Amino acid sequence: MNPEELLNEGGGEKKKKSPLLSLEVDLKFFSESIREIAVEIMVEGLSAYPIFIAHQHDVKLGEVILDRNELNSEWTINASTLEEFIEKGVIKKELKQRFIDSYKSAHDFMCVFAIVPEGANFVFFPYGKE
Repeated sequence: MNPEELLNEGGGEKKKKSPLLSLEVDLKFFSESIREIAVEIMVEGLSAYPIFIAHQHDVKLGEVILDRNELNSEWTINASTLEEFIEKGVIKKELKQRFIDSYKSAHDFMCVFAIVPEGANFVFFPYGKE
């Protein structure tokens, strides 16, 4: 018997493909557009902490910048900021500094709040090479 069979991996049951795999494809494809919007958010003084929300359902957070229905992609991307996340209660005010301390350079990484049926979490995804 193979170890995979013991762990029930790759056996008779098909493993459900993670939706995050298609998110990675979309983020790579739209990387440059997302970077431009992040820079715009910072240059215009809206926030030093741009956040992009990746979702496949209706979300009332941020502003749609890449609509999956219009672009024939898997994910819709909204642009938001740390300030909006605090205002809407997604990030508690008392956790603001912890978020800032873990935030990676917005010039090198996009901060993505990925929403999937199982929940939501922050991911820092590197921009492609310029």
